[in-house]
Amino acid sequence: MTAPLSRRHRVAGALVGSAVGDALGAPFEFGPPGRFSADFPSPARGARTEMRGGGSLGWEPGEFTDDTQMALLVATSLVEHGGLYEADVFDRFRAWAAAGPPDVGIQTSAVLRSGLPWDQAAAEHFARTGRAAGNGSLMRTTPAAIWFSRFGTEATVDAARRISALTHGDPSAGEGCAVFHELVRVALDDGDPLAAVPAALSLVSEEHRGKWSAVLAEDWTPRKATESNGAVWPTLGQALWALRRGRDFAEVMRLVIDLGGDTDTVACVAGGLAGAVYGITGIPARWATAVHGTVPGYGDKVWRPAGLQELATALDGGPLVTYDPGPTQRLGPTEVIDGLWAADLDGARYADEDFAVVSLCRLGEPFPHEVNRLVYLTDDDHNPDLDGLLDDVLGDMKAFREEGHRVLVHCHGGASRTGFILCAWLIREKCMDVEEATESVRERWPHLGLWNESFTAALHRLADRRDCRTDEEDV
Repeated sequence: MTAPLSRRHRVAGALVGSAVGDALGAPFEFGPPGRFSADFPSPARGARTEMRGGGSLGWEPGEFTDDTQMALLVATSLVEHGGLYEADVFDRFRAWAAAGPPDVGIQTSAVLRSGLPWDQAAAEHFARTGRAAGNGSLMRTTPAAIWFSRFGTEATVDAARRISALTHGDPSAGEGCAVFHELVRVALDDGDPLAAVPAALSLVSEEHRGKWSAVLAEDWTPRKATESNGAVWPTLGQALWALRRGRDFAEVMRLVIDLGGDTDTVACVAGGLAGAVYGITGIPARWATAVHGTVPGYGDKVWRPAGLQELATALDGGPLVTYDPGPTQRLGPTEVIDGLWAADLDGARYADEDFAVVSLCRLGEPFPHEVNRLVYLTDDDHNPDLDGLLDDVLGDMKAFREEGHRVLVHCHGGASRTGFILCAWLIREKCMDVEEATESVRERWPHLGLWNESFTAALHRLADRRDCRTDEEDV
């Protein structure tokens, strides 16, 4: 009873995934190959995760870079104007660059500070230098890929080239963005972007098709790159190489960041495409929860996962609405299992700040708790891969407990989703069957709700696949 991956999940996954890749890769930028796996040989599920921050520019853990900052400028322009207005996008870029962001690409900086109009600056720079095929336009293009995916191949490819040309006069950069746009469009429409590569390459101008065909071929590897991954060709080539080899979003990220070099941008590009493939629920909660950042020159708004998801909805034609959960009864916190507590939304919001909070619903305003997880779980039958979600959430909860944290699990009403996770814990960690787990939770937490049949089915699957053998039975 696991639902298919909906377009809504894919759209949110694309935008959040690109920001996650950016923030995850930033501390490793210009570092040696293999550094990510050397530092994190296994998943870091506790209070401190792979979103460690630092790097040459001292990023906060989970903070995104100029890649996502520029992407948000494109996104907000599209939403506010209802379409593409190049002059407005360029003006936003220029105001952002003037506000002194921590990092601006060399190519982009030269164009934005040239003083020339939007339709001349990049072309003049390319004519004068002959160098403009960096990855700086590709890194910011996921929002436009989402927006124009609704209008078909021709529209999305044309928009990709036009937005790229605002800062990158070399058509090679625009052709890379065009291919990326088309592959994202295919993924959002529930297609296979890897199978769509030949068709996407047919859209590339004949002058540039040969090089792009070589870099995006199935047998291409990063060792065959003739430029650093600061150039547009190996950036997209490495992203597709990782997507072909990764089993899930997390492995795609590990593969591209382990390549070293321009890790934030390559992971940003790979994250946008992998997010469209695996959806928002395919992104580890420990990474999606941490991602955040501001856009210099555009106020002090801190973009977090909820805001990115709301923006993704607007990019796909929905309304841009800030979620207001309203008040709840303020149930809990109540200890239901040793070390595990339950609450509804307001019960968790006002709980002691030393709790490690696992949120199974949208929050509205962020909680003050330093250790937390935001889990994308809806109380209906539209959740894809509930089995994978349980593995992710229960793994994080176990790590919190091993670190000595009290763990507080909540959803909006504290009933269905909260009970689902607490029952799952007892099934996996205490080897109870579904009925035993349900009665045990209900005894301590009478607010338990059992109306979601897809949750019940997932609990039975969890019970079937757990390993409850004792040490004696293993001998």
